[in-house]
Amino acid sequence: MNAANPIGVFDSGVGGLSVLQAIRRALPGEHLLYVADSAHAPYGDKSQQFIEDRSIALSGFLVSQNVKAIVVACNTATGAAVTTLRSRFAVPIIAMEPAVKPATANTQSGVIGVLATSRTLASDNFVRLFARHGTNVEILGQACPGLVEQVEAGDLFGDKTRLLLERYVLPLLEQKADTIVLGCTHYPFLTPLIQEIAGAGVAVIDSAAAVARQLQRRLEVAGLLADAARVGTECFWTSGALDKARPLIAQLWQADVEVCALPSQTLE
Repeated sequence: MNAANPIGVFDSGVGGLSVLQAIRRALPGEHLLYVADSAHAPYGDKSQQFIEDRSIALSGFLVSQNVKAIVVACNTATGAAVTTLRSRFAVPIIAMEPAVKPATANTQSGVIGVLATSRTLASDNFVRLFARHGTNVEILGQACPGLVEQVEAGDLFGDKTRLLLERYVLPLLEQKADTIVLGCTHYPFLTPLIQEIAGAGVAVIDSAAAVARQLQRRLEVAGLLADAARVGTECFWTSGALDKARPLIAQLWQADVEVCALPSQTLE
């Protein structure tokens, strides 16, 4: 590994692009490789073994591309697989953690809502996070089936998406939540609609910027930061259909992109 090597990022689908955007802002000179496992999205309704197997396969692909670090840009994959990944791969692996800690510092009402997949909410990582930060505040976990699929379809503002969000957000507001944590990397793409439903007095926060800072720190300590004067590039892969992936990734990345199909051995 050397500083010129790229950084690898993967997610169950396109949600991790919200993390990739934060990484790009923090590290403009880095080459970034992104893998969207959209053929298997969402991970939230899959078994732990399935998610672990997919995470190993995707990490193995990124390692074959000579990455110097891997960002698991998926809360569900973090909960199910990050311990296994760190035991199997030598590169630094940076994982997601819902922004519960900053939410506890932000709340005035003492009530925090967390939007996430059911598997993330049930994970050991999340249970520990609740226990660590839930002493002086009330933390309300809200599973959000269907939201990942709406983002994967590129439907960020449609009626169905709004109805789902109202179903998940309004009960949190009724229980006096004044801070909403986005515990899935797909959900930041829905922030404008969530904010519209919740109102200006409710803070909506995610952990993408914190993950980017942690990545930067890890690379700096290891002497692996690229020259900031270099112009960083992005490469995208998907396990899904290319004719759907290209326009969707371009929509969310807000730029024209080329998307490649993952090698067949990575799809199994």
